[in-house]
Parts: sequence; structure tokens; C-alpha cells
Amino acid sequence: MALSLASTAPARPARFDPRAKRRNAMLGKVHVARKALALNEDDYRNILMQETGHDSAKHCTEQQLERVLGRFEALGWKPLPKANGKGVAQNPMARKARALWISLYHLGWARSRDEKSLEAFAKRQIGCERLVWAKQSDGYKLIEALKKRAEIEGWAQTDASGNNLSPLKLNEGLCEAILAKLVKIGEARPDWTLNTAAWRLCGVELGAEGPMGAEDYQTLAQQLGAKLRAAGGAA
Repeated sequence: MALSLASTAPARPARFDPRAKRRNAMLGKVHVARKALALNEDDYRNILMQETGHDSAKHCTEQQLERVLGRFEALGWKPLPKANGKGVAQNPMARKARALWISLYHLGWARSRDEKSLEAFAKRQIGCERLVWAKQSDGYKLIEALKKRAEIEGWAQTDASGNNLSPLKLNEGLCEAILAKLVKIGEARPDWTLNTAAWRLCGVELGAEGPMGAEDYQTLAQQLGAKLRAAGGAA
């Protein structure tokens, strides 16, 4: 008896399955949000159990993952705008402004890290409703306004000679500035180094897997910023 085509057709690989792809993207968001909120293992597992009845995200359905992400957003996590999102400016000026704005959120000054909040600030600086409509010639004014606010908040943008800092030094300095605010509100001791604060507050051992890079300090800034907001030290 001849076999039907249906019985001999190979199963579609998981990487081409739209539902599997969507679920994997949601799992990635769960882990990004957990890091951004600086949740320890117990708190993370408790939230999963409360929202889904599972203690591991890999056992959750799409609907359950949606509930977990909703809970994280209620705790203050905001997903980043999609790089190719409709109406989201992606020119160099906008990307630089967005990075500064998110850093100011971690530093406790910006109340929200979302695009609308950034655009409201930009409107006051350059008089344009949307970044995607802004002239590149106006970008300098917006970037300088954000840098000035960063300096006011204790985050240096240049070295002692006035030279621009490298991305590594900028992000390390951001973490130091957040730590200074944590010290000010009594959440960290004045004698703590950044290494000590990272371990005691976030359970992170700096340099444990090799030299720290700019992205490593960005992740630490998210975690320290979450601690600052949780302690009431943000705007």
C-alpha cells in the first residue's frame, strides 16, 4: 500500500513554527524583565507560581507568560520599543537620545522610560511633537539637554579634561551615580565600592566571567536602578 504524502512529510522544524517563535520571544522577554527588575530567585519563582502555578517559565503557556509579563509591567518594567516599530525614530540622534533617556530612568530622574515620555521632553527642547519628524540639525540641542540633566544628577559625561568618555566608562559612571543615590537614601553604605554594592544588592559578582564590558554595566545599571525605585529614591 502506498503511503500518503501527509504521512511521509517531515514535521515542520520548531524554528519555523510561528507559535513556537512567538512563545520563545515571550520567554526571552520574561528573562529580560526579571533582570531589569533585579528579582532574586525566590521572588521570581513566587511571581511565577502566583500567576501560573508553575515554578519555571519554560512550563508556561503563551497566556500564562502574558500574565507574568503583565505582572512585571505592574512592578515597573517597560519593554523597549521595537527597533523597527512603526513611527519609532531610528536615526543616530534618536538612538542616542533614547539611550540617554533610559539611563536617566535608571538614575531615578525620568519617571518612565517609554518613548512617549522621551518625546514629551524632546518637544520642550526642540519644539517637535515626534522624534521621527525632528530635524537632525535639532539633535544636538536635545542631546546636550539630556547630557546636562545627567550631569545635574551626578552622572559625568566627560573626563576631567572635558573629553568624551568611552561607552565603558560612561556606563560604569552611571552605575556609580546610581550607587551614590542609594547611599544618600540609606540603601547602601558610604564605604561600599561598586563591586560590593553589586554583590550585596543584586547578587552580582563583577568580573566573575571576565572583564566587564559596557553592556555588563548597562545590565547592572538596570538592576541598581530597580533597587533605587523600589526604595523610593526615584523621581
